[in-house]
Amino acid sequence: MEANQFSKTALVTAYIRAYHATHDEPKIFDDFFAHRLITVAGPQPGTFRLIDSLQSAEPELVNSYFEPASALPWWVRVIAGAVLSRARYGEDCLEQALKQGVRQYVILGAGMDTFAFRRLDLCEQLQVFEVDHPETQAFKRRRLAEAGFESPAGLHFIPADLERESLTTALKRSSYDSRALTFFGWMGVTYYLAPESVFATLRDITHIAPSGSSVVFDYLDTGFFAPENPHKSVRAVLDNVRRIGEPMQTGFDPPELAGRLARLGFRLQEDLSASDIEDSYFRNRTDYHAGNHIHFAWVTLA
Repeated sequence: MEANQFSKTALVTAYIRAYHATHDEPKIFDDFFAHRLITVAGPQPGTFRLIDSLQSAEPELVNSYFEPASALPWWVRVIAGAVLSRARYGEDCLEQALKQGVRQYVILGAGMDTFAFRRLDLCEQLQVFEVDHPETQAFKRRRLAEAGFESPAGLHFIPADLERESLTTALKRSSYDSRALTFFGWMGVTYYLAPESVFATLRDITHIAPSGSSVVFDYLDTGFFAPENPHKSVRAVLDNVRRIGEPMQTGFDPPELAGRLARLGFRLQEDLSASDIEDSYFRNRTDYHAGNHIHFAWVTLA
């Protein structure tokens, strides 16, 4: 991400969640709060760049719309399946973890996440810590203030650039309890980081969380970045995020990733492939589908 800039992709994913909650039935993930942080009726910063790049990949479809903004309903469906299903999967896993005694929820790269304002039923049992880049977090807090929302008592904001400081250092500045069973949600982040940054954060978690704590994250397999990848939309997305200063750079080979996780002290509970995700969340749907090469992983600290 460019210096002194909030994350454009965080705003784009919030737009997707808001659009889905407002327009679609049945819902994969109902983020009914997201529209309060953005203006659903109009395009947001970065959306026209994304339309431009998708137009180069699928010109006939995009050009069939009268004006660029009206292409947004189609545009969100290109990447929305991954955005919506990862949000659903993360919160489904969190609900299971709550039954095992989890009392803290750390959201890494929180972006425009709305959990603490939307799931008041679960927040009664949790302390929620949002860790994000200072510029993105400041942008979100301004939007909340402009909309007239006060943060719930159990929500804690932790501004941190994890490319420059450790998660351990960041959490020590807060009321985070290293003895309490914790669930870490890390969705939509790993592919923007260098591989060693990913493993450094996971290593930090082994030092600051007790045995039984969980991490749920998504990742792309290495095939996503292959030059011979046949999916035009993949190239369009890669080109676009690079142009807005947030390039995707990392994919993992699933067996190799499982081995490194084990060596760090994690037990792999689940690793859903794109076909698994399609079967779980998009069966019999014609509007949304799982993203190409996406994986959802759930690991527990041994």
